[in-house]
Amino acid sequence: MAPSFKSQSLTLLSFASLLIMQTLAAEAATCTDCFINSRAAHYPNSDEQGTDSGACGFGSFGATLNGGDVSAASDLYRGGVGCGACYQVRCTSSKYCTDKGVTVVVTDQGSSHDTDFILSRQAFGRMAQNADAAASLLALGVIDVEYRRVSCSYPNKNITIKMDENSNPPHYLAFVIWYQQGKQDITAVQLCETHNFVCKLLDRSYGAVWTTTSPPSGPLTLRMLFTGEDGEENWVVPVNNIPQDWKAGETYDTGLQVNV
Repeated sequence: MAPSFKSQSLTLLSFASLLIMQTLAAEAATCTDCFINSRAAHYPNSDEQGTDSGACGFGSFGATLNGGDVSAASDLYRGGVGCGACYQVRCTSSKYCTDKGVTVVVTDQGSSHDTDFILSRQAFGRMAQNADAAASLLALGVIDVEYRRVSCSYPNKNITIKMDENSNPPHYLAFVIWYQQGKQDITAVQLCETHNFVCKLLDRSYGAVWTTTSPPSGPLTLRMLFTGEDGEENWVVPVNNIPQDWKAGETYDTGLQVNV
């Protein structure tokens, strides 16, 4: 017996529903702009800003980066690759919280009560609707949040190199990268001699600190590999070179802003 028009319609409807569900599932799996549910705490001290001894190696600069809206991260630290990444974090209670939340920069590693973030007290309070709501959030200590990766932006700031105080030319060079911009990770760094472009791949010592023994000589060109969540890679070369007579503890403006 041939199938009835009704049964054919039901079959087509079921197929269409299955196709829609598969499409939605695929979009959810590949969505890079979606919010992820998590939890967040705040630093338990009285300091409104972040820590000046974070695991990313930013030092005292890390406490004031992004105006003090910073955070420690647990899994998002990613062995130091996550240092300098920016996230929009917003708490989920409509009683206390805004839809905008706060944008924070990862400057440290840590977790508390199964959290992805330990925010500075300032950043924690910025998720609230007003001062009274902020006080209530801080009193709770740990709250449900949702987050997503966003592009870092530092108006009027270029990517900057801060030489570590323990650097000892020409035997040892270490530096940390300030004002990482865009939405991609810095996954590799090279130093190249400007006169012959011989390059040396640096080691990630910890966090955002890059090191090498017997660094190249002369003025140096920096090359940074930016890698996106989709695996796309871009080598970026700053405008300014590191001078031949670079010194430990000094900062050097690369003259470069990126939006990748």
